[in-house]
Amino acid sequence: MAMETWKDYLQNKHNRPAPLKGIKVLEACTIILGPAGPSFLAKLGAEVIKCEIPPLGDTSRNLGPFGDNFRDQGTGFVHANQNKYFMGLDLHKPEGQEIFRQLAAQCDVVEENMRPGVLEKWNVGYRQLKEINPRLIYISKNGFGQWGQYAVENRPSNDGASQALAGFSWMSSFPGQRPLRSRLYVADNYGALLGEVAVLAALHNRQRTGKGQYIELSQTESLIRTMSWVWPYQAITGNTAGPEGNRDVCVCPADTFRCADDIYVAIAAAMPDEFKGLCTAMGRPELADDPRFSDHLTRLQDENAKEILDLVGKWARTKKSGEIEQLAEKHGFAATHILNVKELVEDENARERGSMAFVDDPVLGPMYEFDFPVLMSKTPPKVRWSVRAVGFDNEYVLTHMLAKNKEQIKKLYECGAVGKWADVVTRRPPDTWDGQSGLIMSRESMDIPKAAKQKG
Repeated sequence: MAMETWKDYLQNKHNRPAPLKGIKVLEACTIILGPAGPSFLAKLGAEVIKCEIPPLGDTSRNLGPFGDNFRDQGTGFVHANQNKYFMGLDLHKPEGQEIFRQLAAQCDVVEENMRPGVLEKWNVGYRQLKEINPRLIYISKNGFGQWGQYAVENRPSNDGASQALAGFSWMSSFPGQRPLRSRLYVADNYGALLGEVAVLAALHNRQRTGKGQYIELSQTESLIRTMSWVWPYQAITGNTAGPEGNRDVCVCPADTFRCADDIYVAIAAAMPDEFKGLCTAMGRPELADDPRFSDHLTRLQDENAKEILDLVGKWARTKKSGEIEQLAEKHGFAATHILNVKELVEDENARERGSMAFVDDPVLGPMYEFDFPVLMSKTPPKVRWSVRAVGFDNEYVLTHMLAKNKEQIKKLYECGAVGKWADVVTRRPPDTWDGQSGLIMSRESMDIPKAAKQKG
């Protein structure tokens, strides 16, 4: 049944309609928490216009490990900004604010992640825009929300701060060691995802009522949601959960073990048949009937859990990771070796299923991108193109959505309300770009002076 449903899915997905086709999103976001959410919607077919202040644009254009870039683009920026139209719009200027209001009048959603009050100061906050477009859904995303003590203090935030304040860093470490911040931007990406859940719910509500609404998202409070049993455990028992490394204190045995080939393998066997299978694979079938381990709740008791984990760990050290995976398949428990990033990128299963998608981008060239990780049989999400330079799509947005003529656009450039990229790496297109590929409409085609292009 599954194979029949997904037959030729990857070959045909770009010929099938997208689920959010017709939805228009206006973005005034930076770093990752803000832009990642609209990128989710863009992969689902929404038309997303990303507004950046020219000529440097989004700060995350400089976001790349160790200062490395991908074809002159920041890798962090590439990750969170696929499928968008890129508008260089200066919201400090009244003319730029007016263009934003005109776009908002035609959009379904506005997304922003500035500090509280910034967009209201620029005359494009929710209260101002809802007078223009009562059906507008407007989401504000930041570290701590729009009100409350931390908002009043105007605290800056980032992913690391949210991990710290949510208790995530505390829980992610090993006993007796310093707190550990995840190198991955979990607070940014999870917060962005929850924000879009709220946006989709608001769109559904608007379909029933005809009314838009304001959505507020706290990055820190979103991450708290991932903490699972930790908060109820504290509230109910009064006990504070501490760091336990890779051990799962709700499932036993479940941990990461070092093998004979110095590769680590994650093993879990909570259900009776799984645990019995693990004991058989270890050559210790009698452990399944040991009173300390015979049922799951008894195994979870700290002394018993540490004993069985020690036994599994000693056994794993005598086997290669591949041997343990084979034994797991034979005896019915979970075990997989820990992949490094190279193995993940080259994983044939990821490419076969399309989560690692090949994109032949007209500006950046051929590459593999992580696609939206959900398959939809009738309306598949998809990566259509990658990132563009600041203001790359100005002419298209101004003519396609606002019906501006070339004289009006010329005046917007001259007053600085709109602009293009600075001539620096991560802001401009790559040197390999031919100057035309990927452009829907260019200034040259409208006889707009090149003097609007800025150096930096």
